[in-house]
Amino acid sequence: MNRKIATLGKICCGVGALGASLFAATAAFAQEATAAATEAAAEVAATATETAAAAVTEMIKAPTTEQMATMVNKGDTTWMLVSSVLVLMMSIPGLALFYGGLVRTKNMLSVLMQVFMIVSIAGLVWACWGYSMAFTSGGSGALAPFIGGFSKALMMGVTSGTYSATFSNNVYIPELSYFVFQMTFAMITPALIVGAFAERVKFTPLMIFMVLWLTLVYFPVAHMVWYWAGPDFLPDAPSDAGFLFGKGALDFAGGTVVHINAGIAGLVGCLMIGKRLGYGKEATPPHSLTMTMIGASLLWVGWFGFNAGSNLESNGVAAVAFVNTMLATCAAAVSWALVEQIVHKRPSMLGAASGAVAGLVAITPASGYAAPMTSIVLGLIVSPICFVFVSTVKNAFKYDDTLDVFGIHCVGGITGALGTAVVADPKLGGQGYFDYTKFPAVAVAPADYSIMTQLMVQIEAVAITLVWSGVVSAILFFIVDKIFGLRPSEESEREGLDISEHGERAYNY
Repeated sequence: MNRKIATLGKICCGVGALGASLFAATAAFAQEATAAATEAAAEVAATATETAAAAVTEMIKAPTTEQMATMVNKGDTTWMLVSSVLVLMMSIPGLALFYGGLVRTKNMLSVLMQVFMIVSIAGLVWACWGYSMAFTSGGSGALAPFIGGFSKALMMGVTSGTYSATFSNNVYIPELSYFVFQMTFAMITPALIVGAFAERVKFTPLMIFMVLWLTLVYFPVAHMVWYWAGPDFLPDAPSDAGFLFGKGALDFAGGTVVHINAGIAGLVGCLMIGKRLGYGKEATPPHSLTMTMIGASLLWVGWFGFNAGSNLESNGVAAVAFVNTMLATCAAAVSWALVEQIVHKRPSMLGAASGAVAGLVAITPASGYAAPMTSIVLGLIVSPICFVFVSTVKNAFKYDDTLDVFGIHCVGGITGALGTAVVADPKLGGQGYFDYTKFPAVAVAPADYSIMTQLMVQIEAVAITLVWSGVVSAILFFIVDKIFGLRPSEESEREGLDISEHGERAYNY
């Protein structure tokens, strides 16, 4: 027995010694592997540093047009042209069907016609003077940060051989692709306004108002927020930028320029034109929620061009904006349905569509800056806020915002613009922003990003947009109404604008 125990002890000692030997060998191997990996990593880092240094050396500051031609990528160009088509689809047929389904049958055609013709007129205005006012330098005068000049009016000098800057050093796209992409933004923004006073506005005076509004409101705001010299030129010309861009305002795809801008103009319009006949006394249900759902779905699809296209390049940040747009919209649609389930005990199709649009609006300024998870949070938050405005606030103040342009676009845009300051924080997974006063541009360190500092800049951008658009829109509504008359007669309004304004019907049974 003692011999067996002794033998077992020797075996255990042998196994232990073997295990210790293997452990020591493994540790030694791990140390050697770690040392080898460290050495390899150092070599890779050294190579990367040398490559980066070489790239910096090879970069061209303030390139000529001929040099720009060598910095164009066909993939970027293709993405910009596809994005332009997607944004156009948002207006016609998307917005037209979304709005048209929400009004009464007798006014369906009038809404379609208003959106269709605003898109058409805006395109002509953009080519004649809009592009130049929004996206050229205003020179050295006091108004330069607020409005561009007329150096490219009538598209002078804009050809297939001219180029526009992107957000990367030495990366350019054909200027015509940028021209048409921004044109589609100028088309949809004024079209959004008509939803606030749908069913009670004359066609021709409305078109005149839109030309004036584009000229005196949209183009200056677009210049203030989006115009800049480009990453290869700004270091030598730090003042060659719009007022709010120079302040550091973040608006990736149009929270201020499009949604707050149009939303506040819509509120002013509905207040100055007045309520619909029988508002609050007669039922005014949407005539086709099926059409509204189709329109909302087209808006959702087209919005990927709106947001991801605003990156101006087909790269990883475009993918970030694409994913953020998808997730925020999903979250907002679900959030609105949950709110309705709690408040009304049943969710509605109109609510789901409204929630989706609210999510699209909110993520617009943040789409290229946020992270996927913070985009979901933004979507979950915006729907309850907009729900309160389209129900409680509107009922309390009794203004007739027919299709809730203010409650969804303006309020949702404000929520997104302010939320951008939070979700852009690199410490929360955001993209942060670049310092374009340096060449080449450098990303701001996460430790240097301050949510409160950025929030104050965003508040300033929102306030300036609200005041400028609100005041100028009120003046324009007043002038057009006094000269041409915005409101149709009571008889025409009761008959419906389809017949009284256009002499035809949306449906002939």
